[in-house]
Amino acid sequence: MVTTSWKERIEVHVECCQKVGEEYTLTVRSGVRQEKTIGVSYDAFIDDVQVGDMVVVDGGMVSMEVLAKAGPDVTCSIVDPGIILSRANLTFRRGGGIVRAHNAMLPIISSKDWLDIDFSISQEVDFIAVSFVKTADVINNLKSYLRARSPKIIEVVAKVESYDSVPNVPDIVAASDCVMVARGDLGAQIPLEDVPSVQKEIVVRCRQMGKPVIVASHLLQSMMEYPTPTRAEVADIADVVRQRADCLMLSGESAVGAYPDKAVGVLRAVATRIEEWCRQEKHGNIILPQLTHVPDGRTSEELCASAATMANNLGARAIFVFTRRGYMANFLSRCRPDCPIFAFTDKQDVRTRLNMRWGVMPFRLDFGQDPEANVERTFELLKRRQLVKPEDLVIVVSDVRYSEKSAIRSVQIRQVP
Repeated sequence: MVTTSWKERIEVHVECCQKVGEEYTLTVRSGVRQEKTIGVSYDAFIDDVQVGDMVVVDGGMVSMEVLAKAGPDVTCSIVDPGIILSRANLTFRRGGGIVRAHNAMLPIISSKDWLDIDFSISQEVDFIAVSFVKTADVINNLKSYLRARSPKIIEVVAKVESYDSVPNVPDIVAASDCVMVARGDLGAQIPLEDVPSVQKEIVVRCRQMGKPVIVASHLLQSMMEYPTPTRAEVADIADVVRQRADCLMLSGESAVGAYPDKAVGVLRAVATRIEEWCRQEKHGNIILPQLTHVPDGRTSEELCASAATMANNLGARAIFVFTRRGYMANFLSRCRPDCPIFAFTDKQDVRTRLNMRWGVMPFRLDFGQDPEANVERTFELLKRRQLVKPEDLVIVVSDVRYSEKSAIRSVQIRQVP
């Protein structure tokens, strides 16, 4: 996944701010290497900040109060000590509210980003994430650009992480292929107590609209330094899974943390266990009625909703779906059934994209002309992998076109031989 840089992100050198009241200088001068001086790559910083403002670094990892301004330098006093990593972002608060910087009016995608996007197209990436999305316009513009220049489908991920994003969430979700709730930066721009409700609103809206949603930031923050998580972090992960988000993403824990492998292991173990519990509690029967109404004529979505209902009512071991473009698998994922979805496609890029969908385990399979033979092949494949066993009940869904005259949508109740 490639991520745009966004102009308001502020770069600093790695510093360890250890004492309350310790003074540091933030400067827009380039190439400065003085003790307790931190470079800021944001030219309008001096104009935007005022004496008395609270400067919040990296979503709250360090906080400092502005004491004085002198030319290109700003003198600050440490309020909340911590470590400032390279390329951390800065926000500042005044009178208890967020200050919208001058750079907020600049384009979200810079000229440098467009060069990176062109390079990404040449490398055939699968996803491009846009940081600090404020409106749906930037998503629509990027998708039009990608359609005109990329021979393959590249999905666009909108990162919701700014104050300006929140009122435009419905339009942003509708325009995007996928949405990321970046809670670290979001929590620095809106009141902390509002983050859980905003997160849930985005997750539910994405689920209703069939858009994958990623929840990121501070899932296992303590494992940056310690080999085990806090119980509150485990409960946080469990809550995200119960909300039926599609993906959970680590950042600093796996990028620069002391225990990256253990962090991934903990995240996987907790998510797997809570998903099992949700299936045991039949949460799928709660999710399905909450989905938005399927308009008349959208046969594939009606078919998938019926298949998910049958799977839940019959206690099916799995749903098998045969799909060339991935749409049927996506519709099934939207329904959040109480069993795994095994998706079979003959296109590798579709298989890759389906990895982002809730509950979907995708496989690449060359389809033959005989639909029944294709089903039998998948039974043998999954039995070898011990994902199903003889006499398991499964639901088989297909709308694959095998010839110009053959485009039969079907739902079957099958027993694994």
